[in-house]
Amino acid sequence: MDPAKPFVAMVGGEGWACELRAAELRALCQGVAVVVCQHSAVAGQLMAEESITINHESGGLWLELQGTATSWSLRFLLEPDTDRGCEGVWSAQASPQLAMALQKLECSGTLPV
Repeated sequence: MDPAKPFVAMVGGEGWACELRAAELRALCQGVAVVVCQHSAVAGQLMAEESITINHESGGLWLELQGTATSWSLRFLLEPDTDRGCEGVWSAQASPQLAMALQKLECSGTLPV
C-alpha cells in the first residue's frame, strides 16, 4: 500500500461519502457482519410491528442496525481522529445489499492489510 495514499476504499449513501483506511474498512466489514448476525438470531422472535436496535463498537467505528424483523437500516460513526471523522446511514433498501457486498469482500480475502 502506498503510504502517500492512506485510503483504500470509499463508502457512501444518499448525499454522503467517506474514504476509509484499511483498518476502518476491516472494522466496517466485521462490524456489519456482527450486527447482521445478531439481528438474524433474534428476528424470528420479533412480532411484525416490533422494532429492534443493535449497536456494535470496534476499532474506532460505531455501528447501529435499526429496524424490524424484515426491514432494517445501518448507521455508522467513525470516531474523529487527528484529521477527520465521518458519519453515514444506509436506507432499509440499501443496507442488506451493502451487508452482502461487504461479506463478499471479506470472504474473498481481498481486504487490504
